[in-house]
Amino acid sequence: MHEELQRLHDVPVELAVEIGRTRMTIGETLALGPGSIVSLNRLAGEPVDLLVNGRPIARGEVVVVDEEFGLRVTEIVSTVVPVPLRDAV
Repeated sequence: MHEELQRLHDVPVELAVEIGRTRMTIGETLALGPGSIVSLNRLAGEPVDLLVNGRPIARGEVVVVDEEFGLRVTEIVSTVVPVPLRDAV
């Protein structure tokens, strides 16, 4: 591991698994109750996204291990890191 990255090992980040999204009005949201079904923008069996601090970094499939949900990573999302522009001299 690069020495520069070693300093980041203890920095906490928030991991979340997103299974889908939808848009609803406030009225539709307030009408939700036990047994309500919210349709998401993903099909059953599609990969879910692994987000770090709200940004997707990987995709995978939901698994159950010892009665707990987990994520098996199947793909790392390629990201382009923006390079800061420097003033021309």
